Amino acid sequence: MLRALKEIFDGLLAQSSEPSPAERQSAVNLATAVLLVEVMRADPTKTAVERQAVVLALQQRLNLDGAALTQLMRQAEQSAARAYDYHRFTSELNAQCTHAQKIRVVEDMWQVAYADGQLGAVENSVINQVAGLLYVTHGEYIGAKMRAKEAAGLLL
Repeated sequence: MLRALKEIFDGLLAQSSEPSPAERQSAVNLATAVLLVEVMRADPTKTAVERQAVVLALQQRLNLDGAALTQLMRQAEQSAARAYDYHRFTSELNAQCTHAQKIRVVEDMWQVAYADGQLGAVENSVINQVAGLLYVTHGEYIGAKMRAKEAAGLLL
């Protein structure tokens, strides 16, 4: 009897334990992917170019192979479709990422927005909201925007 109770308590404690480093990294990867997908979804004329920009950003930042990247994109698109706000995703990044990494996420979001050569008002709004939730300052936000715009060849 005591052994059965001990097993129950041990099971409950194991469920509430800290996530492993791999689980934390997986959560950060998904949060990053969802935020990039949200920028893509914010454009009413979604293009293959924007989707490719999301994939490229994830490949470069997360160093994932084809199958893992495909699975992450599928999960991100499903999560983005079900999400009603950005808090869950930005909270994960705030808990696990450095400030410089969060700025890089914002810059990647700008790169997705500029991938088709145009910036829509909703795309701008999404990035602005996320930058605020990530505690990225206005100067850092503008710097990330200018770097992305330059990378897209849109600066004169």
